[in-house]
Amino acid sequence: MFHKIKNVSGLQDYKLSVQFAEGETKIYDMKPLFETHPMFKHLLEHPEEFFCVSVDVGGYGVIWNDDLDLSCDELWENGVTVQTPFDGLMAFSDATEMWGLNESTLRKAVSYGKLVNGVDVCKFGKQWVVSVEAMQREYGLAKGQNASNP
Repeated sequence: MFHKIKNVSGLQDYKLSVQFAEGETKIYDMKPLFETHPMFKHLLEHPEEFFCVSVDVGGYGVIWNDDLDLSCDELWENGVTVQTPFDGLMAFSDATEMWGLNESTLRKAVSYGKLVNGVDVCKFGKQWVVSVEAMQREYGLAKGQNASNP
């Protein structure tokens, strides 16, 4: 399954905090790459550039410049999951993409009480968020997910 990246931040000691669309955050340690992939040593020589990391267009990975990037799969598979207050929450737009639904379907589910405002969903400004648990309860597993790999 494709794990879309929503946000990335550089942390101390050459670690990345990576937030994924499915509502999970992982910490990825860059230090092993310095030994196995010499191109990343540039970040050791220019530590200020390490903190200039950003999400690649489409959320397929993270980038520093035209020569330095990491894929979403690498970050997902080798990152360590950490607990945050926002775990298990995702934007309606991400949920509709992952479940193959229309955003109006989720809005109607809220208005009909299928998804309960303040319990399953919440609106922050103009952005609705929904819990992964509520999506799985009401719509099953997301496209590409199976019971052994949720």
